[in-house]
Amino acid sequence: MKSNYQEGVIGAEHELSASVKKDRLPWSGLLALSMAGFIVILTEALPAGLLPQIARSLQGSEAVMGQMITIYALGSLLAAIPVTTLTQSVRRRLLLLIAIIGFGVVNTITAVSEILWLTMVARFMAGVFAGMVWSLMAGYAGKMVPAHLQGRAIAVALAGTPIALTLGIPAGTFIGNLVGWRVTFGLLSALTLVLVTWILAKVPDFSGTRGRQRHRLLSVFILPGLRSVLAVSLLFVLTHNILYTYIAPLLNLANQGAHTDVILFLFGIFAFFSIWVAGVYADRYLRKLVVICISLFLTSTVALALLPDSAMAVYAAVCVWGLAFGGAGALFNTGVFNVAGDAQDVAQSLMVTTWNIGIAGGGLSGGLLLGLYGAHAFSWASVVLLAVALVITLQMRVFSRKTS
Repeated sequence: MKSNYQEGVIGAEHELSASVKKDRLPWSGLLALSMAGFIVILTEALPAGLLPQIARSLQGSEAVMGQMITIYALGSLLAAIPVTTLTQSVRRRLLLLIAIIGFGVVNTITAVSEILWLTMVARFMAGVFAGMVWSLMAGYAGKMVPAHLQGRAIAVALAGTPIALTLGIPAGTFIGNLVGWRVTFGLLSALTLVLVTWILAKVPDFSGTRGRQRHRLLSVFILPGLRSVLAVSLLFVLTHNILYTYIAPLLNLANQGAHTDVILFLFGIFAFFSIWVAGVYADRYLRKLVVICISLFLTSTVALALLPDSAMAVYAAVCVWGLAFGGAGALFNTGVFNVAGDAQDVAQSLMVTTWNIGIAGGGLSGGLLLGLYGAHAFSWASVVLLAVALVITLQMRVFSRKTS
């Protein structure tokens, strides 16, 4: 028999081991979620860099092929809320696997299809699966860790987005131009097989909500603080997409249109650094970081508005903009996680919808501004939108665990 002393030592070791584990991130599981985001973003944006090839292959115009991205966003926008609401009782890992396997199927269809309408249906369904993944992502990451690590875990899970934008899309475009766009989508399908195995091995499972615990959409929408988080997120994403979608004409004001690729690379580098900052400090300084992000973005748009023809000002503004944008997704999603409680999946579906409205609204309103007033109007419109977002953030107790 073990002595009391030995039992005490062993018990202390178990307590120490447990406390150490509580302070460690489950990196394997979180990186699997990050890879899911990486695949989602690549699936969404790859057609943009391969439009000429796709148009020739499917015997359509580049303008029509560009709608592969539009219909993808439409699928996410229309499906996020109803699909999340209807699948609340489904176990979380099963739902995640369904979405990832779905990506494998639709990307395979896209890779082999010779029929335009079938390709577009596959793209719409890819958007539906994307809405499922984004609705799960932040809440899943938050459940995998104790409360004081949730912001960091969400930042890691969402890191796949800037990696895809900075490295994945250029690499995918290069491969597509080298060996064909269909091969690129086939490789994405192969990545989903790897990810399915990874999820089964390293991502824990969580139960859905059942019976009376199921959450109604309206009751979640009126949760204290959630509408403020969504409003600030919408203004921020809307501003970003006005500028990002029409970056080329904006850069032409400073005669930098020929350097768009270099400037966007700088944007991606600073955005990636911002993700790291959000991951380290989001749990302790969430609201302050949101204020800093909005203030930095506002400063960059003021510079673009006042010095639109200065190349130096444009480069500096884009770097500050990247620094503001990179960690914003993690911060906003952490804010939703904090105010939603056990209704986080439905709340995250509202965030997905808000995000996609911002994307679509940015493209539409940016086009109107460009046609009516020219590219210089982007910066002034952005100043107004971000000023409103900053006022909301400063006056309301959003992005904190206790909201008013």
